[in-house]
Parts: sequence; structure tokens; C-alpha cells
Amino acid sequence: MSTVETVDADSGGSLHQRILSDISEKILSGAWAPGHRIPFEHELTTEYNCSRMTVNKALSQLAKAGLIERRRRSGSFVRQPQSQAAVLELHDIRIEVEALGLLYRYERLERLKRRSNADDRALLGLSAAGSVLWLEGLHFAGERPFALEQRLINLSAVPEAGNEEFREIAAGPWLIGRVPWSEAEHRIRAMAADETVADALDIDPGAPCLVVERRTWSAEHPVTHVRFVYPAESHTLVARFTPSQG
Repeated sequence: MSTVETVDADSGGSLHQRILSDISEKILSGAWAPGHRIPFEHELTTEYNCSRMTVNKALSQLAKAGLIERRRRSGSFVRQPQSQAAVLELHDIRIEVEALGLLYRYERLERLKRRSNADDRALLGLSAAGSVLWLEGLHFAGERPFALEQRLINLSAVPEAGNEEFREIAAGPWLIGRVPWSEAEHRIRAMAADETVADALDIDPGAPCLVVERRTWSAEHPVTHVRFVYPAESHTLVARFTPSQG
């Protein structure tokens, strides 16, 4: 009996799990980015000294789990993560990313405390000038940018936000934990990435993006306006609702 046959017969299950674990770890850690080609079956057969059947079983399971995409005659490739965010919820992007099995990270790009201008007041729905905090940051899924966040905070409603740096913690969860919101508004649209967005999200200029804009109020006081920009191919919005009465 050959060595390969002995390994498959005696410990095929554990070897199958090892292949699954090795490939999954490379994908979930970001070492293999979306679009990366997985080694061909014959290459994995040689690397793990196992049968083609064991490799095929592992790849089939990874495809079923949504981690890879198998293309006839081309091989297998790491899939772009598909995120599903509820339209009517104030969700935490960290939870969204971790639900995909990917490591989450936030990076602040810009922070500016200033006197509100006309555009700021229009976005927040303010009738008078006041202090605001402008934040721009990136949410990462693994090593890939997941969403660009651009946020205005009304410091008249949340003065303590002016003392926060928000370097590694996004403002959204911070606000939800400190300011009870009473009303929220969502606006959803599509856009083509301009050079700034394309550079931040590491996509091509002109690539389709999904934009979710949100305003929140607390006891009729505007709290924040935020704009999330996602690469369109990696994000899906979901709304769950019940029939209206009457």
C-alpha cells in the first residue's frame, strides 16, 4: 500500500480538516485577498501528499461556506466577502465584518473640530451655527478596506465627543453607547467612485459603490450625520418588515 493511500485511508478526515484549516486561515487572516487564486488541485495533492478526492472534498466545502469560488477550467479563487446589512437598524460594522469570519480594524483618517458651515448645517439639519466634529475613517475586513465612513457630530448635542480622538474606535458604537437616539433617517443611493473614494477603498475610479447616509436625533436634537461608502460588489442591504395594519 502506498504512502498516499495509507494517509487517506487512516487519517483522511484529519487531513481533510487540515487542508480546510490551512486555506481558511489564509483567507480569514487576509493573507489571501479576494481574487487570489487557490493552488490547483494537483498542486495541493502534491503539497499535502494526499489523493485528489481529499483535496476536492476540502475545496467543495470551502465553496459551500462561501469562502472560495470554483470556476470551471480556471481554478478556485478567494471570494469577495458578501455583507448583508439591515436597512432599518443602527448596526455596528465590527459585528458585520466579524459575521463574515474576518478580522475587523478601524483606522481614523481625519479629525477636525470646527465652526459649522452652511453644508454642515444642511447635513445635520441645524438652524444655527455651532461647533461640529468632522471624522473620516476606514473600516477594514481582514486586510481589505470594507467601508469609508465620513461623519459629522453636533457638539451642541454631544459636547463630550469633542474630547475623543476616535483613532482606533469608530464614533458610531461610541455614540450609541452614550446618546439615546429617538429617531433615525436612512438614505441609500449608488455612486461611481471618485478618485478620493477609489484610493481609500483600493478600487478603480468609476467602480460602482453603495452609499448609505444616516441622520440621527435625540429628543429632536440632531446628533450626527454619517455617510458610509461600500464597494457595491461586496455589500447587500436587507430589510425585514411586516404588513401594515389598517
